[in-house]
Amino acid sequence: MLRRRLDTARRDPLSGLHRREGFEQAASRLLARGPLVVAVIDLDGFKQVNDTFGHAAGDAVIAATGARLAEHVGAHGVAGRLGGDEFAAAFPLKPAGLPGELAALHTALCRPVPHEDVPLLFVGASVGGVLAPVGTALGVALRVADEAMFGAKQTGGGPSVAPGLTPVYRTVNGRRDGRRGTGLEGGAA
Repeated sequence: MLRRRLDTARRDPLSGLHRREGFEQAASRLLARGPLVVAVIDLDGFKQVNDTFGHAAGDAVIAATGARLAEHVGAHGVAGRLGGDEFAAAFPLKPAGLPGELAALHTALCRPVPHEDVPLLFVGASVGGVLAPVGTALGVALRVADEAMFGAKQTGGGPSVAPGLTPVYRTVNGRRDGRRGTGLEGGAA
Protein backbone atom coordinates (compact mmCIF):
# COMPACT_ATOMS: atom_id res chain seq x y z
CA MET A 1 0.00 0.00 0.00
CA LEU A 2 2.85 2.38 0.83
CA ARG A 3 4.50 1.60 -2.51
CA ARG A 4 1.26 2.46 -4.35
CA ARG A 5 0.98 5.76 -2.45
CA LEU A 6 4.58 6.66 -3.30
CA ASP A 7 4.01 5.80 -6.95
CA THR A 8 0.87 7.94 -7.00
CA ALA A 9 2.75 10.87 -5.44
CA ARG A 10 5.45 10.59 -8.13
CA ARG A 11 2.94 10.80 -10.94
CA ASP A 12 1.35 13.81 -12.54
CA PRO A 13 -2.35 13.80 -11.60
CA LEU A 14 -3.60 15.05 -15.00
CA SER A 15 -1.59 12.87 -17.37
CA GLY A 16 -1.04 9.86 -15.12
CA LEU A 17 2.61 9.89 -16.26
CA HIS A 18 5.76 10.17 -14.20
CA ARG A 19 6.78 13.65 -13.18
CA ARG A 20 10.24 14.83 -14.30
CA GLU A 21 12.23 13.18 -11.49
CA GLY A 22 10.50 9.81 -11.80
CA PHE A 23 10.83 9.87 -15.58
CA GLU A 24 14.55 10.69 -15.40
CA GLN A 25 15.21 7.87 -12.91
CA ALA A 26 13.30 5.26 -14.91
CA ALA A 27 14.70 6.36 -18.28
CA SER A 28 18.27 6.37 -16.93
CA ARG A 29 17.81 2.79 -15.68
CA LEU A 30 16.48 1.72 -19.08
CA LEU A 31 19.36 3.44 -20.92
CA ALA A 32 21.87 1.55 -18.80
CA ARG A 33 20.44 -1.72 -20.18
CA GLY A 34 19.97 -0.99 -23.87
CA PRO A 35 19.56 1.56 -26.65
CA LEU A 36 16.41 3.69 -26.58
CA VAL A 37 14.55 6.27 -28.56
CA VAL A 38 14.52 9.40 -26.40
CA ALA A 39 11.88 11.92 -27.42
CA VAL A 40 10.80 15.36 -26.21
CA ILE A 41 7.31 16.52 -27.13
CA ASP A 42 5.73 19.96 -26.94
CA LEU A 43 2.05 20.39 -27.77
CA ASP A 44 1.26 22.96 -30.46
CA GLY A 45 -1.90 25.03 -30.00
CA PHE A 46 -2.37 24.05 -26.36
CA LYS A 47 -2.59 27.66 -25.13
CA GLN A 48 -5.33 28.39 -27.67
CA VAL A 49 -7.35 25.42 -26.40
CA ASN A 50 -7.07 26.73 -22.83
CA ASP A 51 -7.87 30.31 -23.87
CA THR A 52 -10.79 29.37 -26.13
CA PHE A 53 -12.44 26.46 -24.33
CA GLY A 54 -11.18 26.79 -20.74
CA HIS A 55 -8.81 24.92 -18.49
CA ALA A 56 -11.03 21.84 -18.26
CA ALA A 57 -10.56 21.39 -22.01
CA GLY A 58 -6.80 21.85 -21.58
CA ASP A 59 -6.87 19.23 -18.83
CA ALA A 60 -8.64 16.83 -21.22
CA VAL A 61 -5.87 17.37 -23.78
CA ILE A 62 -3.16 16.69 -21.15
CA ALA A 63 -4.99 13.52 -20.01
CA ALA A 64 -5.38 12.27 -23.60
CA THR A 65 -1.72 13.03 -24.34
CA GLY A 66 -0.67 11.07 -21.26
CA ALA A 67 -2.77 8.06 -22.24
CA ARG A 68 -1.49 8.12 -25.83
CA LEU A 69 2.14 8.42 -24.74
CA ALA A 70 1.77 5.57 -22.23
CA GLU A 71 0.22 3.39 -24.92
CA HIS A 72 2.95 4.25 -27.43
CA VAL A 73 5.91 3.50 -25.13
CA GLY A 74 4.30 0.30 -23.86
CA ALA A 75 5.55 -1.87 -21.03
CA HIS A 76 9.22 -1.59 -22.04
CA GLY A 77 9.43 2.20 -22.08
CA VAL A 78 8.62 5.17 -19.90
CA ALA A 79 6.91 8.51 -20.46
CA GLY A 80 6.73 11.61 -18.31
CA ARG A 81 5.23 15.05 -18.14
CA LEU A 82 8.08 17.51 -17.75
CA GLY A 83 5.75 20.43 -17.06
CA GLY A 84 3.03 22.44 -18.75
CA ASP A 85 2.52 20.97 -22.20
CA GLU A 86 5.98 19.39 -22.48
CA PHE A 87 6.47 15.64 -22.28
CA ALA A 88 9.29 13.13 -22.71
CA ALA A 89 9.47 9.46 -23.60
CA ALA A 90 12.12 6.74 -23.71
CA PHE A 91 11.39 3.40 -25.36
CA PRO A 92 13.01 0.67 -27.47
CA LEU A 93 13.22 1.29 -31.21
CA LYS A 94 10.59 -0.59 -33.17
CA PRO A 95 11.03 -2.02 -36.70
CA ALA A 96 9.71 1.19 -38.32
CA GLY A 97 13.06 2.89 -37.61
CA LEU A 98 13.54 6.23 -35.89
CA PRO A 99 11.88 8.54 -38.48
CA GLY A 100 8.90 6.18 -38.77
CA GLU A 101 8.64 5.82 -35.02
CA LEU A 102 8.61 9.58 -34.42
CA ALA A 103 6.05 10.03 -37.23
CA ALA A 104 3.80 7.37 -35.65
CA LEU A 105 4.11 9.04 -32.24
CA HIS A 106 3.29 12.43 -33.80
CA THR A 107 0.21 10.98 -35.52
CA ALA A 108 -1.02 9.39 -32.28
CA LEU A 109 -0.61 12.64 -30.33
CA CYS A 110 -2.40 14.76 -32.96
CA ARG A 111 -5.64 12.78 -32.97
CA PRO A 112 -8.61 14.96 -31.93
CA VAL A 113 -9.65 14.89 -28.27
CA PRO A 114 -13.36 14.73 -27.39
CA HIS A 115 -14.49 16.98 -24.54
CA GLU A 116 -17.94 17.80 -23.11
CA ASP A 117 -19.67 20.53 -25.18
CA VAL A 118 -16.79 20.81 -27.66
CA PRO A 119 -17.14 18.11 -30.31
CA LEU A 120 -13.38 17.74 -30.81
CA LEU A 121 -10.30 19.56 -29.56
CA PHE A 122 -7.35 19.76 -31.93
CA VAL A 123 -3.74 20.25 -30.94
CA GLY A 124 -0.57 19.53 -32.84
CA ALA A 125 2.75 18.29 -31.55
CA SER A 126 6.40 19.05 -32.12
CA VAL A 127 8.34 15.83 -31.53
CA GLY A 128 12.11 15.67 -31.40
CA GLY A 129 13.93 12.40 -30.95
CA VAL A 130 17.27 10.67 -30.99
CA LEU A 131 18.42 7.06 -30.85
CA ALA A 132 20.56 6.84 -27.72
CA PRO A 133 23.00 3.89 -27.51
CA VAL A 134 23.26 1.91 -24.29
CA GLY A 135 25.05 3.87 -21.59
CA THR A 136 24.24 7.32 -23.04
CA ALA A 137 23.71 9.93 -20.35
CA LEU A 138 20.01 10.76 -20.30
CA GLY A 139 20.74 14.50 -20.03
CA VAL A 140 22.64 14.43 -23.32
CA ALA A 141 19.89 12.50 -25.09
CA LEU A 142 17.18 14.82 -23.72
CA ARG A 143 19.13 17.89 -24.76
CA VAL A 144 19.56 16.85 -28.39
CA ALA A 145 15.95 15.58 -28.55
CA ASP A 146 14.86 18.96 -27.17
CA GLU A 147 16.89 20.74 -29.85
CA ALA A 148 15.23 18.60 -32.54
CA MET A 149 11.81 19.36 -31.03
CA PHE A 150 12.62 23.08 -31.00
CA GLY A 151 13.61 22.89 -34.67
CA ALA A 152 10.33 21.15 -35.51
CA LYS A 153 8.38 23.79 -33.57
CA GLN A 154 10.10 26.60 -35.49
CA THR A 155 9.00 25.06 -38.79
CA GLY A 156 5.36 24.43 -37.85
CA GLY A 157 5.53 21.22 -35.82
CA GLY A 158 5.81 17.58 -36.67
CA PRO A 159 8.49 14.98 -36.03
CA SER A 160 12.22 15.74 -36.20
CA VAL A 161 15.20 13.41 -35.82
CA ALA A 162 18.29 14.77 -34.06
CA PRO A 163 21.39 14.39 -36.27
CA GLY A 164 23.39 12.79 -33.46
CA LEU A 165 24.29 13.09 -29.80
CA THR A 166 26.31 16.29 -30.15
CA PRO A 167 24.29 19.38 -29.16
CA VAL A 168 24.00 22.01 -31.88
CA TYR A 169 23.18 25.04 -29.74
CA ARG A 170 25.18 26.39 -26.87
CA THR A 171 23.08 27.04 -23.80
CA VAL A 172 22.89 29.61 -21.05
CA ASN A 173 21.61 28.27 -17.74
CA GLY A 174 20.28 25.22 -19.56
CA ARG A 175 18.27 27.21 -22.11
CA ARG A 176 18.84 27.11 -25.87
CA ASP A 177 20.02 30.13 -27.84
CA GLY A 178 16.97 31.96 -29.15
CA ARG A 179 14.67 31.09 -26.25
CA ARG A 180 13.36 33.98 -24.22
CA GLY A 181 15.34 34.47 -21.04
CA THR A 182 18.71 33.51 -22.49
CA GLY A 183 19.83 37.01 -23.43
CA LEU A 184 20.62 35.42 -26.79
CA GLU A 185 17.27 35.89 -28.53
CA GLY A 186 17.65 35.60 -32.26
CA GLY A 187 21.02 33.89 -31.79
CA ALA A 188 22.90 37.13 -31.12
CA ALA A 189 25.61 36.91 -28.51
